[in-house]
Amino acid sequence: MSRIAYVNGRYLPLHQASVNVEDRGYQFADGVYEVVLVAGGRPVDEVLHLDRLDRSLRELRMRPPMSRAALRNVLAEVARRNRLRHGLLYLQVTRGVARRDHAFPAPSVRPALVVTAKTLPPPPGDVARWATTAITHPDERWARCDIKSVALLPNALARQAAREQGANEAILIDAAGQVTEGASTTVWLVDDAGTLRTRRLDHAVLPGCTRAALIDLLHEVGIGFEERGCSLDELRRAREVFLTSASSYVRPVLRIDGRAVGDGQVGPVAARLFALFLNHIGGGDRAPPAPA
Repeated sequence: MSRIAYVNGRYLPLHQASVNVEDRGYQFADGVYEVVLVAGGRPVDEVLHLDRLDRSLRELRMRPPMSRAALRNVLAEVARRNRLRHGLLYLQVTRGVARRDHAFPAPSVRPALVVTAKTLPPPPGDVARWATTAITHPDERWARCDIKSVALLPNALARQAAREQGANEAILIDAAGQVTEGASTTVWLVDDAGTLRTRRLDHAVLPGCTRAALIDLLHEVGIGFEERGCSLDELRRAREVFLTSASSYVRPVLRIDGRAVGDGQVGPVAARLFALFLNHIGGGDRAPPAPA
């Protein structure tokens, strides 16, 4: 079956889908995007993603391409036409097509919308098979990382650096030596005192939807945590480090810059939260284990 994309009102085979050369997303990265997990045929945390999309559009003074109800229908139709049971829906909104000029085009220019689908295998039931590795890398991004912009070149360079060093993610470190986030993930740690932590939200980090969903789960089951920054030194001393995102779920990090995190094994906190999140997306087949 051919993969089907939605492009500005049309459902097309992927090989026929295209955008105008003067689309401002292509010319200026003048656009935003979202990635929604689909599990068991249903979107996960869709409201969180669409709320964040609305916020990104407002911050860039860009109008929505259609109503939320219509957008949800498009997402559902792309999933249906691609027979998507487990995978990702990618949606991108740009300011539209206009003669190349840095300033915004006339208000009459309509925003452009593209939606595509990607099938993924479901997460493994064994968290040890899901563990990964990371490097640290300078954070060279722009000053408004809280907006989910399509301008991802620094993120791509960081991820490429990780790949060249045999790792899967780059954990970004700002000029003050503080952890911001991963190239495409939120960073969490259990520090050397045993406290579960993640950075508070500000302009330097994306307000992750999986982060928000996990925080709701933490409240539900009574697991304490702190929204507090982390230095590179604290990261290296952490008992556990794990990442969250729509495609990472809860992903333990066993090595950073070639050094073992803690004892080099998946820790009890990450293992429990991985099981909690699998239950959240409908993929869990057992109760989350109690903390060790």
